[in-house]
Amino acid sequence: MKGNPIMKPQEQGAPPDALARPTGRKKSPFSGIASFVNKTLVIIILEVRKLRHDPTELFTRAVQPALWLLVFGEVFSRVRAIPTGNIPYLDFLAPGILAQSVLFIAIFGGISLIWERDLGIVHKFLASPTPRGALALGKALSGGVRALSQAIIVYLLALILGVHMNWNPIALVGVIVAVIMAAATFSAFSLCIALTVKTRERFMGIGQVLTMPFFFASSAIYPISIMPSWLKVIAHANPLTYTVDALRALMLANGTSTLGLGLDFGVLFGAMVVLVIIAAKLYPRAAT
Repeated sequence: MKGNPIMKPQEQGAPPDALARPTGRKKSPFSGIASFVNKTLVIIILEVRKLRHDPTELFTRAVQPALWLLVFGEVFSRVRAIPTGNIPYLDFLAPGILAQSVLFIAIFGGISLIWERDLGIVHKFLASPTPRGALALGKALSGGVRALSQAIIVYLLALILGVHMNWNPIALVGVIVAVIMAAATFSAFSLCIALTVKTRERFMGIGQVLTMPFFFASSAIYPISIMPSWLKVIAHANPLTYTVDALRALMLANGTSTLGLGLDFGVLFGAMVVLVIIAAKLYPRAAT
């Protein structure tokens, strides 16, 4: 007697998971990568949408680079106490201030994770099939998108102040890539801190302590050549140094890289990958 056509597969002797497994169809080796990329993009979009609720953040973040360029830059341009070769000091300073803005906007990005944990949002993400790596990478790259607004602001200020800029399209693309990679690196570092300390007060305290050493132990406001030997070692281990070097070579007319653009982008990419992996490993701790 033939089986009833309206009976379920389980009732006809089929395995319980027969409906979940497509028969005779192999999964594409690229489908996993495409899924990871898609979920990462979703996280980026969710993070960037938060700016709609508080767009004033973009303008308040513009105050600090404006003060550094208008006050510090103009004063030290007249003092001429810092040797910058044939580059005017204001030109030398502009890429460093952009790197500083990227650092400051990214290093405090992890506090949003603490808010999400308190609201229970993190638990929903962890219960979903979204890979932990996509969660960490999406949040890191969203910091890069936010940092692009700082690049626009610094470019406008530099243009007003008469900084000799490089408007070559390839150089502009290089600046965008450097800004996104640097912001993603420091955003991932911020996530690692947030996943370790777990409280807003402690996170803000650590963030404020770390920003100044990152900034002053780099080539943002003075060349590495005038640093003492011990500070040179720290500067060469600082990702912000490579960010400044890349931006200085790409932003300025006739700009040159001291360390080499290949090394600059290689260090930023390597630091970003390592920190994203660490953040992904620590991510489940957000639910505890």
